Amino acid sequence: MIRSQRLPPLLSAIAIATIVFLYLPLAAVAAMSVNAARFGVAWKGLSLRWYAQLARNDLVVHAAANTLILAVVSTAVSTVLGTLLAIGLERFPWPRWMRRLIDAVVYMPVVTPDIVFAVGMLLAFEAARQALGGLRLGMGTMIVAHVTFQISFVALVVGSRLATLGRSVEEAARDLYAGSWHSLRRVTLPLITPGIVAGAMLAFTLSLDDFVISFFTSGPSSVTLPLYIYGSLRRGITPDIHALSTIVFLVTVALVLGLQVLARSPRED
Repeated sequence: MIRSQRLPPLLSAIAIATIVFLYLPLAAVAAMSVNAARFGVAWKGLSLRWYAQLARNDLVVHAAANTLILAVVSTAVSTVLGTLLAIGLERFPWPRWMRRLIDAVVYMPVVTPDIVFAVGMLLAFEAARQALGGLRLGMGTMIVAHVTFQISFVALVVGSRLATLGRSVEEAARDLYAGSWHSLRRVTLPLITPGIVAGAMLAFTLSLDDFVISFFTSGPSSVTLPLYIYGSLRRGITPDIHALSTIVFLVTVALVLGLQVLARSPRED
């Protein structure tokens, strides 16, 4: 019987201090969102009126609708393309030099700083506008920009699932005279469904919280919640901003927890 080892007291203290350092500001924002005081940080009693005020704010409702449309559409497109890319990379033979080149291209949006990626997308849209004409920044350009970086994350998650599963089950299906399409539809896709869903949830979370890329590629009528929060902070911090930030944080936490559950390896299922 293997006994679990406890961390040394010093490492445990450092781990606890790190967690407190990371989440204490978020807890403070959540506490201020239920504070009855409109100005200052003095506690004036428990109140949920700031959450009710958000529901009556047309600008917040419009920004929330834009955020959901952007996240849902970009996630749907990037999930399909990212899954196909992962299957193509993991299940088809590639020359070693070409595979390394493709892997570098896939990893590029993941490791590139957001500000550099955002400027690059803005320059690309400006070049397209000059070449084609009539292109304006708005929801369409935001969706294209989000899909561009989301594909890599979906492909990496689905690709790791495929690498973990191996090819033995698919080879067994081929031995039983299953064709390529039948094997993909009845064997491969059901086995990698948790990875596909996990990749989609990760892409949705990234789109939901994105600010830099959305800021550079958005138009006047395509304001999202992160952009609305940024614009409101420039005019001063109010309790309804605390409430809105808390809602966005809780939704993100729920998605990340779901991502961890769905991204379990087959041995844990």
